[in-house]
Amino acid sequence: RRCTDIICCVIFIVVILGYIALGVVAWVHGDPRKVIYPTDSYGQFCGQRDTLNENKTILFYFNILKCASPAVLINLQCPTTQLCVSKCPDRFATYIDVQASYRYRPDQWNYFRQFCKPGFNNPRKSVAQVLRDEDCPSMIVPSRPFLKRCFPDFSTKNGVLTVANQTTFKDGRGKTRNVTDLREAANGINNVLDARSVGMKIFEDYAISWYWILIGLFIAMMLSLLFLVLLRFTAGVLFWIFIFGVIGIIGYGIWHCYWEYDHLKGIPGSDLTVYDIGFQTDFKVYLQLRQTWLAFMIILCGVEVIIILMLIFLRNRIRIAIALLKEGSRYVCLILELHLALPRAEDWVVTFLLIAICISYWAVTAVFLATSGEPVYKVMANQTLCKYANLTCDPETFNTTNVTKLCPGAQCTFAFYGGESLYHKYIFIFQLANAFVFLWLVNFAIALGQCTLAGAFASYYWAYRKPADIPLWPLFSSFGRAIRYHTGSLAFGALILAIVQLIRVILEYLDHKLKGTQNSFTKFLLCCLKCCFWCLEKFLKFINRNAYIMIAIYGKNFCTSAKEAFFLLMRNVVRVAVLDKVTDFLLFLGKILVAGGVGVLAFFFFTKRIPVFAQEVPMLNYYWVPLLTVIIGSYLVAHGFFSVYAMCVDTLFLCFCEDLERNDGSTAKPYFMSASLHRILGKKKLSPKKA
Repeated sequence: RRCTDIICCVIFIVVILGYIALGVVAWVHGDPRKVIYPTDSYGQFCGQRDTLNENKTILFYFNILKCASPAVLINLQCPTTQLCVSKCPDRFATYIDVQASYRYRPDQWNYFRQFCKPGFNNPRKSVAQVLRDEDCPSMIVPSRPFLKRCFPDFSTKNGVLTVANQTTFKDGRGKTRNVTDLREAANGINNVLDARSVGMKIFEDYAISWYWILIGLFIAMMLSLLFLVLLRFTAGVLFWIFIFGVIGIIGYGIWHCYWEYDHLKGIPGSDLTVYDIGFQTDFKVYLQLRQTWLAFMIILCGVEVIIILMLIFLRNRIRIAIALLKEGSRYVCLILELHLALPRAEDWVVTFLLIAICISYWAVTAVFLATSGEPVYKVMANQTLCKYANLTCDPETFNTTNVTKLCPGAQCTFAFYGGESLYHKYIFIFQLANAFVFLWLVNFAIALGQCTLAGAFASYYWAYRKPADIPLWPLFSSFGRAIRYHTGSLAFGALILAIVQLIRVILEYLDHKLKGTQNSFTKFLLCCLKCCFWCLEKFLKFINRNAYIMIAIYGKNFCTSAKEAFFLLMRNVVRVAVLDKVTDFLLFLGKILVAGGVGVLAFFFFTKRIPVFAQEVPMLNYYWVPLLTVIIGSYLVAHGFFSVYAMCVDTLFLCFCEDLERNDGSTAKPYFMSASLHRILGKKKLSPKKA
């Protein structure tokens, strides 16, 4: 062997180094606290340690009525002063009432001023000036924290929306308003809060049932392994039971259609044609026609004949497919016997760790890039005609400008995080690069796992004496060859796939952004593009998978391996189709059996229907939370095990096709296939293989 696709290998290493540099730059400029902590009007974080706001963890809005929706409050900027507070208001109050009573009710002023600007303690200042300068809010309403922000404490009483059991409140400007006026500013909060309550209950269920979930997943792992072992003996039985079951069901359908057709004979109106009655919204009308049942019977007869003919003409290829499935089970069992810690030693450990590292690095880099902006301050003016409104400003020099004179009450408040530097202008490009390299690395990790498994299974097939000539540690040997010689080829295949996946991501992003503004042609074009690139991605995954197998066998570069694998498959296209469908059916059946079996067991356990374990079942809010987790997790566990088995079968198939084309069973060119495959082909007795 020699190194393949060296140029791509060098580019891949350079990109990884650049990706590390991008992460370092993002780490230097980014600040995740901007995501964790809310920011007040002065650009300070609420709840940050070692600051004046350390004990003020919640963001309070002076006039929440100015905020259109929670999305504006969380993501954009609400045009009102925002302060960090230690707790949300728990009562209705207005500045006018508090100012009027502060002399004989100082406790009310002391409570109200904690929601005023820090340091403000002048209740004698006129109401007009206080509201103009926004020293204090004009009103406070009972609120509760959500997403570290104060929102009105909505509730429903007898079908009427209330806040603290009141339907009206004073707005602090001389008007009495209905609490429904707050609905616009906090639209959908009740639903979100209810969802949060459900989320807490779900979290509690996970906290007290996690070990039972792990036990269920362990049972699923054992069942998956048992199914793979039993496939060696039951693959043919399961397939033929299914085939004859389908033939029997279709046969019953033909008999039922004939019975209905004969039963309707002589009934008035049953001899009408579909053309005679035209289109009817009630489809039961068509079932009263003999012509309908005759058509059904003809269709089912055609399907039955096609299936029977396919079985007759493809019986040998079906037998080969079943034999390959049995051989795959034998190979997996052999790897177990060689103490390679399950057939996932590389794919579940190394591949999983690589993908986990890629996901973690991508997520951290994306967060740091998203928080790389500097605080941007803008002029917030109460007057709609102020020409300086929404212009950027500097809070340190704002009071020395003439903006406050031309626009009384105007303030320089924090708006968002951004910047005008070259780095900040290209953050979106950096995010795209981050996503692209992430896709490339994930696809490379998957390719490395597939090539490693293919090399291990191919070493078994091409061994003269099985298992004597198999390397002691076939998986580790194959992994070493893939890393040492074929990093460039694996990176090349992963690069092609990553480009297509990035295009699909961009198309989905455009579709989401343009939703609601698209015309019919744009929708049609985007739909066609998404469909085409989805098909292209599936095709490339198929080609890459078989190319990696050829790389593992012969050690050639990616393009040569992909070409040879493609033409080899095309020369055996019928066998490919039969093997693919037989394998898909049996493995899908295995996944359903594992997930369904463990799911039924979990259902009886969590609903306390197993008397022996009834006392061990934890008290749950929703028993379906651990149940669904066990079912979905069992399916994924089975999928993980069976993906190795599918890779084994695909590898054996390519080796089998190569064996048929390169060898003839003679002493000089003996077959490497097993005796069972040789018997199915109807060849002469296997020639003795050289030691």
